[in-house]
Amino acid sequence: MSKRNSQAAKTAARERLRIEREREAKRAKVRRQIIVACSVVGVLAVAGGIGYAVVQTNQPTKWEEAADAKVVAPANSSGKDGTTVLIGDSKTDNVVHLYEDPRCPACASFEQTVGETVNKGMEDGDYKLSFTIGTFLDGNLSGEGSKNALSALGAALNVSPEAFLDYKAALYSAEYHPEESTDEFAKDDYLIKVADTVDALKNNKKFQDAVEKGTYDAWAMKMSKTFSDTKDVKSTPTIKINDKVIENPSTVADWQTALKDAGVTK
Repeated sequence: MSKRNSQAAKTAARERLRIEREREAKRAKVRRQIIVACSVVGVLAVAGGIGYAVVQTNQPTKWEEAADAKVVAPANSSGKDGTTVLIGDSKTDNVVHLYEDPRCPACASFEQTVGETVNKGMEDGDYKLSFTIGTFLDGNLSGEGSKNALSALGAALNVSPEAFLDYKAALYSAEYHPEESTDEFAKDDYLIKVADTVDALKNNKKFQDAVEKGTYDAWAMKMSKTFSDTKDVKSTPTIKINDKVIENPSTVADWQTALKDAGVTK
């Protein structure tokens, strides 16, 4: 090989190497651009996700919205926002007022032991029955069963006072009242299942629609606030006879004694 050919070959080799380096530099630049772009997208995605989570966290819950919503008061209620529930046709001035919470086990025990007798006294005209129902156990135990059950009780009250009383008894029954720590009442299908044991509510589409649509959610929140604003009620059940708090009766005999002491019966 002549010197000229050898020099030309070296020059050609250097040119090929230069071209290859330029190509590799361009490929490396493209890779860096892709990595940077992906990183930016990733950061934006994370930021967007955090932003979405923050927005979602700040969104009011169903029940917070209900607290500010327009109240649909059930039939057979009265007073501001329908939070007065007074049952009984007697002209007597005697009133037995029950303060309860749907998830309260002591309320369930009271209903199972004395509830039928209490209702009978109202039916016999000895007194009227008044109810203020709270939902504080949802806060104490977490959940929304008390609020949801109270809304369903509003739907039952809208059907009739008798449906309300029978449904309340069913919710507090040994068969259907859940453990205090569970939140079965938060499930609409469970509330409807219990309602199907009450003649006036069984397969009652109007009642079921009201439960599923939360028709009386706002009413339930107003009722719960009324309960919370009652200063001399510290626990459930609290029972008043003619505005005087009595010791909770544990037997029918205790209840009859309490009525007699209050001058309701002779």
